[in-house]
Amino acid sequence: MPELPEVEVTLRGIAPQLTGRTLTGVAVREPRLRWRVQDSIEHLAGREIRSLRRRGKYLLFDCGDGHLIVHLGMSGSLRLMERNTPPLKHDHLDLQFGELILRLRDPRRFGAVLWTDAPPDTHPLLRHLGVEPLTRAFDAKRLHALTRGLRAAVKQTIMDGRRIVGVGNIYASESLFLAGIHPFARAGSLSPERCLRLAAAIKKTLRAAIRAGGSSLRDFVGSDGSPGYFQQRYWVYDRAGEPCLRCGAPVKRRVQGQRATFYCPSCQR
Repeated sequence: MPELPEVEVTLRGIAPQLTGRTLTGVAVREPRLRWRVQDSIEHLAGREIRSLRRRGKYLLFDCGDGHLIVHLGMSGSLRLMERNTPPLKHDHLDLQFGELILRLRDPRRFGAVLWTDAPPDTHPLLRHLGVEPLTRAFDAKRLHALTRGLRAAVKQTIMDGRRIVGVGNIYASESLFLAGIHPFARAGSLSPERCLRLAAAIKKTLRAAIRAGGSSLRDFVGSDGSPGYFQQRYWVYDRAGEPCLRCGAPVKRRVQGQRATFYCPSCQR
């Protein structure tokens, strides 16, 4: 958390406000994020934000002669506000655009703000990322190819960012439920028909989460401070012991790869 939907919600909230605007300053109050904020970032004034895009869970700010790479970590959020808004305890960095600022709040400090003057897709954090699940490049045929020969569980496979980006723990559980596939099923055993169902379920789940503003389980809010509401629509995630919304059987919880996995043993095979 935040996962792909939350990052996409953030992108859609800030891109219309910041594209074409000039960065007038950077205020770093706490440089000790996941990677220490480079001193050079405080001297980026004068760059125009030519465009913003998302790659996996990373936000990329195109400044012409380089890119800012921003990751929200486990608890981060980016909010647009007036420049004179007093910072709170966990407000670690501001990007200033005249009287408008983009403020990074990150209580656990697992986020990142990095600068690169090389093409961002060649950066060590991005160059090994897999296919974007909401693009045409990701479909049943691609998923079937990605899973051939794998003995790993299907949930672990679709959460592997080297294969498919952004399908985090919440949305993997939800997608597998919609597809009727057991999370512990071996990925390499998926038939073309099951890959068709799962690829469609991943797209459907992520798009529904984006429309709902993402999931706000702990700290996430959108750029306007609004929480997400997708957690109110979960089929199985965080519903252990409650009746399945389809068949009424109790939802199960098991630890898988050090993460909680939720599923319906009757609906998912």
